[in-house]
Amino acid sequence: MSTPTIVVVGHGMVGQRFLEALAERGVTGRARVVVLCEEPRPAYDRVRLSSYFDGRTPEDLALAEPDFMERHSIELYVGDPAEAVDRAARTVTSRAGRVFAYDTLVLATGSYPFVPPVPGKDATGCFVYRTIEDLLAIEEYAMTARTGAVVGGGLLGLEAAGALKGLGLATHVVEFAPRLMPVQIDDGGGAALLRTIESMGLTVHTGVGTQEVTTDADGTVTGMALSDGSVLDTDLVVFSAGVRPRDQLARDAGLTVGERGGIAVDVQCRTSDPAVFAIGECALASDGRVYGLVAPGYEMATTVADVLAADGDGTVGDGTVGDGTVGDGFTGADLSTKLKLLGVDVASFGDAHGAAPGALDVVYSDPQAGIYKKLVVDGEGTLLGGVLVGDADAYGMLRPLTGSVPPVSAARLVVPAGLGAPAAMGPESLPDEAVICSCHNVSKGAVCACSSLAEVKKCTKAGTGCGSCVKVIGQLLAANGNGPADQGLCGCFPYTRSELYEIVRTLRVTSYAELLDSHGRAGARGGDGCEICKPTVGSIIASLAPALGVSGYVLDGEQAALQDTNDHFLANIQRNGSYSIVPRIPGGEITPEKLIVIGEVARDFGLYTKITGGQRIDLFGARVDQLPLIWTRLVDAGFESGHAYGKSLRTVKSCVGQTWCRYGVQDSVKMAIDLELRYRGLRSPHKLKSAVSGCARECAEARGKDFGIIATASGWNLYVGGNGGADPRHADLLAQDLDDDGLVRLIDRFLMFYIRTADRLERTSAWLERIEGGLDHVRDVVVHDSLGLCAELESLMAAHVAGYRDEWAETINDPERLRRFVSFVNAPDAPDPSVKFVPERDQVKPDLVFLTLEGATAR
Repeated sequence: MSTPTIVVVGHGMVGQRFLEALAERGVTGRARVVVLCEEPRPAYDRVRLSSYFDGRTPEDLALAEPDFMERHSIELYVGDPAEAVDRAARTVTSRAGRVFAYDTLVLATGSYPFVPPVPGKDATGCFVYRTIEDLLAIEEYAMTARTGAVVGGGLLGLEAAGALKGLGLATHVVEFAPRLMPVQIDDGGGAALLRTIESMGLTVHTGVGTQEVTTDADGTVTGMALSDGSVLDTDLVVFSAGVRPRDQLARDAGLTVGERGGIAVDVQCRTSDPAVFAIGECALASDGRVYGLVAPGYEMATTVADVLAADGDGTVGDGTVGDGTVGDGFTGADLSTKLKLLGVDVASFGDAHGAAPGALDVVYSDPQAGIYKKLVVDGEGTLLGGVLVGDADAYGMLRPLTGSVPPVSAARLVVPAGLGAPAAMGPESLPDEAVICSCHNVSKGAVCACSSLAEVKKCTKAGTGCGSCVKVIGQLLAANGNGPADQGLCGCFPYTRSELYEIVRTLRVTSYAELLDSHGRAGARGGDGCEICKPTVGSIIASLAPALGVSGYVLDGEQAALQDTNDHFLANIQRNGSYSIVPRIPGGEITPEKLIVIGEVARDFGLYTKITGGQRIDLFGARVDQLPLIWTRLVDAGFESGHAYGKSLRTVKSCVGQTWCRYGVQDSVKMAIDLELRYRGLRSPHKLKSAVSGCARECAEARGKDFGIIATASGWNLYVGGNGGADPRHADLLAQDLDDDGLVRLIDRFLMFYIRTADRLERTSAWLERIEGGLDHVRDVVVHDSLGLCAELESLMAAHVAGYRDEWAETINDPERLRRFVSFVNAPDAPDPSVKFVPERDQVKPDLVFLTLEGATAR
């Protein structure tokens, strides 16, 4: 018997989920699977398409693991879509002329953007917002544009508007309906969303349509004429007015399609030809709907995979499977959705518009805060649906309750705690059959059968789609006793680093011994602590020193015993026992006189000299007893510590900016210098790096930093959570078009919130991915002040700035502090004879001695 062939036309999110479902059911091991993909790249996360403008690369958005296709022997042809289907011969012909015979054909062709048939729609400067290639084209064209307009105020339209604003364009949104997102939310929710979006500087036009795109003599966009007679001056137009099923291939093949489009399928997603299936946005489901959300597409994909797996050989055979059924098939899907649009939470579920007879609305609205909540119930109190705008935290709990009577009244569910009796209920009160993850149709019972979030994701895929269910999953695991057993920092403390920070701050604890005796584990109290908690607590006390009213000098008193080796001598120890000297050069700007001083010091002390990637000059090879002598000369010349040895701010790189560069739009050097001088010496859970780029060309590599700043024509964009190294991560956009004061204020808040909540030795990149709510939560806290902490965070930073003292300047002027800088306590004037060097390339390098396997020494 020959190996059956399954041909899949389309490789979007639903197509990839279908391939995964085939692999999970073992079908790829007994059938040849061929995939024809129109786009020039494999499947990517279209739901997070707009994150490209926040620093994600196309590779970051990829859905399949790099070896997925090879591992499952799947033949993928990118950039080669299907052109024709011959159902009689059961063949598919691709654009490149390849012909594939099939036993089973699965159409996953998705949808295409609808562009209203208005004059000028094809002009230069008109785009759609659907693929990565669309975004790349918009990004390039926007570099020469000043104003952009988006036609469509739905989900993708608002995402496109956010992208244009992020690219520095004055942005308009034109929506024909009387409100934004008319499908998902009602008039009240639309009004709340409108107020919030307009407060961000976008201009919204509702209740009007586009009549014409006007152009100049060259056919380039110059404006838009609207149905109310007004005219918008714009350089760029993005059409995002909905999508239509991509069913032309099926039409040409003679398959049945709906009157308004969509390939007609039954509950098993089978078309009018038993050998052909259709899934995702191209399919007209048996309930008469075309589903434009990814979750129903995933459900269709698994339905067809179940059918093929049950047939044994991976083909449809005679069209029956066992007793002729496979589960319930696909009979319809939940249209509930939770979104983050321009930083605003928007969610709807169930009968959001109250269309059911006798439906009642329970509404809470706070126009000033931009919050709108509506629950729809029937006369018996059964929850039918709801709309949440501005605060959608309850979505994960409310959606599974749809169709049941909640344990508490609807009014208590919408009123914020503090305005009434709190609704004391959580996801553990949901029935086991309640769907927790709508993307992958995973129930509460399936989640609770797992013991960790990692197991939930691996076994059920819950939490790997849109991510809105992750918080509820965590609550369910914790309620079942499956949370982490011990979150303590170490064997000495039962608290996390962030909890210890709060204890030190609120109780004004000023010493490690005091903290250990009052809050340590019973067996650790009165002891000496360990190498994990001592430097951690030392860093916390140092970062809070100005607020606590104690010395911030890390080598004073008890603090000296808490420090790591590098902090102990205010220098980085190198592999041969020598130390490095790294003077601060703010923003990379240095005078010739200071350059000469560094050269003279390096020459006089025989130091190896290296220009670093952080725009500083490192001097290597100093003995510990030489450090004060070297720093005396550097401090006298105006240098100060670069803190290369500490978990603190290292550098703020910069390009030359608008002062010298013809592309620069802001003074990046001045901003970098101001920031480096402001945050110098700031002790944190891990090192901090920053950069300021003077334009979008990004020469300072700001997106690879813990906090990076990129100039725009309107101000500054602030990116956070990036890093290079072994596990690189692009920084995410936190805020845009900030003025100087606004930028500094947000960085102050961000850094102090990170210092307050991060774990020991946790970079901002790892912290941002770990902290509950991620970037959205951090933005809510530091931009929107959702926790009411911003004034306190700013005060803590102000105290740091006011209390900063250069550690090396204080050290060389204090004979008592200088006593520690000796190689041998009993022979303070004797240098360490083991620190040796040999010449190399007109400088020196460590003279290292290694042991061979035979025990002899070798160099």
